[in-house]
Amino acid sequence: MRHPSRMQRSSKPPTTDGPRHGIARVLSKAGLCSRTHAAAWVREGRVAVNDRVVRDPEHPVRPGVDRVAVDGRDIAAAQRLYLALNKPRGLVTTASDEKGRDTVYACFADAGLPWLAPVGRLDQASEGLLLMSNDPAWAAAITDPGTGPDKTYHVQVDAIPDPALLARLVQGVVDDGEPLAAKSATLLRSGSRNAWLEIVLDEGRNRQIRRLLAAHGLGVLRLVRTAVGAVALGELPKGTWRALTDAEVSILASASKD
Repeated sequence: MRHPSRMQRSSKPPTTDGPRHGIARVLSKAGLCSRTHAAAWVREGRVAVNDRVVRDPEHPVRPGVDRVAVDGRDIAAAQRLYLALNKPRGLVTTASDEKGRDTVYACFADAGLPWLAPVGRLDQASEGLLLMSNDPAWAAAITDPGTGPDKTYHVQVDAIPDPALLARLVQGVVDDGEPLAAKSATLLRSGSRNAWLEIVLDEGRNRQIRRLLAAHGLGVLRLVRTAVGAVALGELPKGTWRALTDAEVSILASASKD
């Protein structure tokens, strides 16, 4: 029989150690700011770990164990927000623009919301549904080019494509060494000189639709994203936003895992 004191000495104390992550990443994952802004806060001496100011954005932190403060105030995870914006044409999808152009954040100027980041992008000339969130993990799943949900667009082009051309859009091309293809391409309506197409993408590449159409001799007059997965733009007025429902948030997350 073991002596009780020996048993007590041989037992291991519970560990409080855990996985470590860079402090800038921890601040970003908490939904407080982008990783770029977090790194700037750290370098400016605004961030302390266990009451000690750190200036290295990669300083290792154990989330849930180490105490992190910004400007002397302990951080807490921000309330997760998931929004749908009807982006107007002419705004750039970025927090700030070196050319001084208006950004999508102008649509939230008086809302008093915490930090949000675009979930994916729409270029300056494009419009329609743009998701915004402060949940980096959710956003990464939605924008994953391999597993993210489909994106649906209505595109006005400067010609009237025939069925053979629509089939070639699905067949795809290689542009600048990059394969580009639509999941589906359908003629919605046409006039005497132009037409509206519905194009569905199952992956995201930079200016994919414009490049794909240009490769087939089609110019884009308007490009409107109408849906991301099962979440539709609907009747949301241009330049306004709404919160996603819990069901929509879950549906998008589930679709990104399929």
